[in-house]
Amino acid sequence: MHITEDLRKPITEVKYLNVDNTDRYRAIIRYFYLQYEKLRYWMYAEDVYAELSQDDYFKAYTLEQCQQDLAMLKEWKNLLAMQDTKKVSTIEEFKNKKFRYQLSDFSVEIERMVIRLENLKIEGTSLEPTLMERIRKSIIEMKKISSESKEVVHGWWSDLNNNFVLLNQNYQDYMRDLNSLKAEEMMKTKAFLVFKDTLIEYLRGFVKSLQYNVGIIESELSELDQETLDTVLDKVLTQELSIPRLEFEINPEEHAERIKGRFESIRHWFAGGEGQEAEAETVFDLANDIIRKITRYAAQISEQSGSNANRKSDYAKIAEMFYQCKDMNEAHKLSAAVFGFDTVMHLKGDFPRQTESINSGVYDEVPNHVRLAPRTRNYKEKSQKSPITYHTAEKEKVREEALCRLERERQLLGSYIKDHVLDFKSLPVIGPEVRDTFLGWLSKAFENESFKAKTEDGKAYVVQLPTEGEYCDVTCTDGVFHMPAYRIEFDGGERS
Repeated sequence: MHITEDLRKPITEVKYLNVDNTDRYRAIIRYFYLQYEKLRYWMYAEDVYAELSQDDYFKAYTLEQCQQDLAMLKEWKNLLAMQDTKKVSTIEEFKNKKFRYQLSDFSVEIERMVIRLENLKIEGTSLEPTLMERIRKSIIEMKKISSESKEVVHGWWSDLNNNFVLLNQNYQDYMRDLNSLKAEEMMKTKAFLVFKDTLIEYLRGFVKSLQYNVGIIESELSELDQETLDTVLDKVLTQELSIPRLEFEINPEEHAERIKGRFESIRHWFAGGEGQEAEAETVFDLANDIIRKITRYAAQISEQSGSNANRKSDYAKIAEMFYQCKDMNEAHKLSAAVFGFDTVMHLKGDFPRQTESINSGVYDEVPNHVRLAPRTRNYKEKSQKSPITYHTAEKEKVREEALCRLERERQLLGSYIKDHVLDFKSLPVIGPEVRDTFLGWLSKAFENESFKAKTEDGKAYVVQLPTEGEYCDVTCTDGVFHMPAYRIEFDGGERS
């Protein structure tokens, strides 16, 4: 990202959106914008005042306030002012400087953005397969269009870019809405079941169109030769440079790079490149993920509706019937009639019994308590809080034992080192743990290009490689180890 001077400077034209008296400023700019769309560009302060004073909100508004507001908007560069000298008949009228006002280019674009923001929730977004079909037809026509005039090529280029920008914005906004927290909450409600099939069908239709059109576009782009592409882009650049512009000049090199970058963005969206997958693949995965999410939520809602049916009145009636039973025996009979043998939940397990008598009934047995955990993914067992236990004595004991063990090992290993050299071919019979230690030293040294390393107690050493073909047999208590005749030389036993 290149931070230019234009990016660093403030935009004073947006001040009118969030300052004191913004209600007056926004009304004035909106009136200018509506007149701008009607091709009426210049207006007097009296025209603005007459329009605003028709609204009840501006009943106390005065012409002086209107002139002050117009002057402030002029200072912020929202309005361009020009002194009107056509109807001046006296020097006094000339001194009063009657101005005409026009909306600046920045303000036109800002007001367009504000109107889009106001209608954002109303208009919404959509996934229109027709946009991809238009892009597909434009890409297919590219070879044919290259032989047309620069005006025709420029019109084709404008349609392609507009369709691509609209497709990109629509899918991003639509996917953002479906992945929002509000959409997640809505998918978990029963009301969502009414139109979930329509939404799934809509998304699947978009996915099918995406697969069909992307395959053709990718094939066309892969077959497109560089000469045709250069011809088309050159004609687009030539036409745009030929359009007269009053306020600024176009840098041909920068504009050519911008046009090429736009086409590369289209190519990357549909065909990918440089080891990266196409953006269309991401859209395809997002749409399928949303379909799976909708299906999962719908299944959960259906399952909850079936298992958690409202049977409050049934339970109340059954409870009343049990309450009216004369004794426990009658309650047992009612229980058998209400719940039945087939609907009873049977839990199999190795439960302890007080008696092995076959005549002992269910109600004679001591009840067993079975703890059930909720069927939720987020369920976690509550951790048992316990005070911190200090194990200082145990730690000290373990530490002493470890130090003693290390000292014994050091003395044992030191007995095999002669004159600060460990020669593998002159080793006596050793145990497996000693052999593993020596091989560990070799392995650690081989990880370094200089074959240098340090032991666990800080001794530095270097491994001397044997001559080619020189091997030795290290005799261990569990067998004979055949290996190259390495030598490990220590630097006088000094610790680092």
